[in-house]
Amino acid sequence: MTFTLATWNINSVRLREALVQDLMRAESPDVLCLQECKSPVEKIPLDGFKALGYSHMVARGQKGYNGVAIFSKLPIEEVEARDWAGLGHARHIAGRLENGVTIHNFYVPAGGDKPDRQINEKFGQKLDFLTEMREAYQASKPKNSILVGDLNIAPREDDVWDHKKLLKVVSHTPIEVEHLAAVQEAGGWIDVTRADIPDGKLFSWWSYRSPDWNAADKGRRLDHIWATSDIAGKAHSSKVLRDVRGWEQPSDHAPIFATFDL
Repeated sequence: MTFTLATWNINSVRLREALVQDLMRAESPDVLCLQECKSPVEKIPLDGFKALGYSHMVARGQKGYNGVAIFSKLPIEEVEARDWAGLGHARHIAGRLENGVTIHNFYVPAGGDKPDRQINEKFGQKLDFLTEMREAYQASKPKNSILVGDLNIAPREDDVWDHKKLLKVVSHTPIEVEHLAAVQEAGGWIDVTRADIPDGKLFSWWSYRSPDWNAADKGRRLDHIWATSDIAGKAHSSKVLRDVRGWEQPSDHAPIFATFDL
C-alpha cells in the first residue's frame, strides 16, 4: 500500500476552507493533517472535503483556538486524543489506517515571546508538553507509527534563516531543541523530511510580519513528519510546498509532504 501524507498548520480551517480544497485538488494527498483549525469539530466544513474524496475524519476541536484534524481518503479510526500537560487544549489526535499504521497529529504550544518559564507561563507549558511526550514514548515505544504536525521548533541550524540570531528566539533556543531531541530519541522517531532532504536550508513557516516574505526568506522549519524506525525507510518524495505560502490570504505555514510504501 502506497499513500501520500501532508501536514499543514492552516490557521483556521473555516476561514481557509477554499485553500484546503485547492490543496486537495492540486496535490490530492491520501491523508491530510491540519493544525490550528480554530473550530469546534461540529463546525468543520466537511461537505466540500467529502466531495473531493475525503470521506473520513478524526478530529479534536476548540472554539477559536488550537484544534487538530486528520482528513483521509482511506478508512481511519480514532485511537487516541490526549490532553498533554493538562492544558485543556485540543492539540493532539491519533488515527489508525487499515494497514495498521498509526498517525499522530500534534500542535505543540508556540511558547510565547520570552524563552524563560519564570516570566513566561507559555514557555513553561511548551517545555512541559514536550517533557510529557518524552516520558510517554519512553514508557511505551511506538511502532508502525507516523508523527506529524506543527511542533513549533526548528531544530537544526539550517532549519532557520540565521542560527546565531535566533538562538535566543523562541522556537530555536537550545533548551527547546534539546527537549524536541529527547522526544525524538525516546520514541525512536526518524525525521523523514531531513532523511529525504539532508542538506541545505529548509523552511515551512514565514512570519506575517514580513512585508515581502518570499524575498526576505526569513523562514523556519517548524512543521515535521517523523516515522518510527521500522517504517521510516519506506518513506520518500518529501517536499515543502513553499508556493502555497504565497496563495491569497494564506496561512503563515506551508504544507509538507511525504509518501510511504507500506
